[in-house]
Amino acid sequence: MRAAFYEKPGPARDVLQVTEMPDPTPQAGEVRVKIATSGVNPSDVKMRMGTGSAVSQYARTIPHSDGAGVIDAVGEGVPAARIGERVWVWNARWNRAFGTAAEFVTLPAEQAVKLPQGTDFGAAACFGIPALTAWQAVETDGGVEKDQWVLVNGGAGAVGHYAVQMAALKGARVITTVSSPAKAAHAKAAGAEVIIDRKQEDVAARIKDVTGGKGVARAIEVDFSGNIAWLPSVMADYGLIAIYGSSEREAPVQFGPSILGNIGYRFFIVYNQPKAFRQRAIAGLTDLLAANRLQHSIAATFSLAEIAAAHEAVERGATIGNVVIEL
Repeated sequence: MRAAFYEKPGPARDVLQVTEMPDPTPQAGEVRVKIATSGVNPSDVKMRMGTGSAVSQYARTIPHSDGAGVIDAVGEGVPAARIGERVWVWNARWNRAFGTAAEFVTLPAEQAVKLPQGTDFGAAACFGIPALTAWQAVETDGGVEKDQWVLVNGGAGAVGHYAVQMAALKGARVITTVSSPAKAAHAKAAGAEVIIDRKQEDVAARIKDVTGGKGVARAIEVDFSGNIAWLPSVMADYGLIAIYGSSEREAPVQFGPSILGNIGYRFFIVYNQPKAFRQRAIAGLTDLLAANRLQHSIAATFSLAEIAAAHEAVERGATIGNVVIEL
């Protein structure tokens, strides 16, 4: 099979290579997926650079946790009826050396999820990290409720775009921040009611004005360290901040405003979802897909030979939507 790999951390063009490798064989309890699309996420870039939550400990790493394709072989204990099934995969690279940037990947059968009819492989390469992160941010700790004000920082991003939709579909009133008119249009199309250009407006003042001074019941946060200075001031009493990202690994939290506002902080990483929660997340996402209730946004597609350019596109952060490699 053709596969991309790196053997040490570093810049994309310096360390990423494409070569021929032996086709993997599924072991007991595993399936082999013939990959059609591989999703490139910011966490994949951080892992390759050696700055992510899971620095590579392997001699050779095939990157990317997300992808989609067709099961073409199964290991002992897996029903042969699964051969030919269209699936999307999650955590292919987490605590494993070989991810989805290859023509084939083997992984535990439960990590290959059947795709509803009508969902294409391009969109499916975005589910494992972006969609499941958004689902958890919206549903954790009781979930958002109808008519609540919900803030999604970075509503045009890969996770934010899904979070805006999922919160709006539950009847929440969604406020989102963006950094350009194009991103504003993208977030509005996803269902955001109030859109704030963080480069042009006082975000906290606008949120207070929009909510009549009450604040938001939930904030879904892509950059905790960048926004924590003002976040407590826009939270409603007993509001929750659901945090899945941060520019810096440490950030000061104001104790006074936090305790006086009864603010909750929920840090989470989608790779480590508890099994029962992940099953709920997959079921919830499957229902939304089957009902065709989600918009998907593919910003750019690359070939496997162009994997370095794909990583660079994610690093620049200028794309609106997900970056996908087609195999």
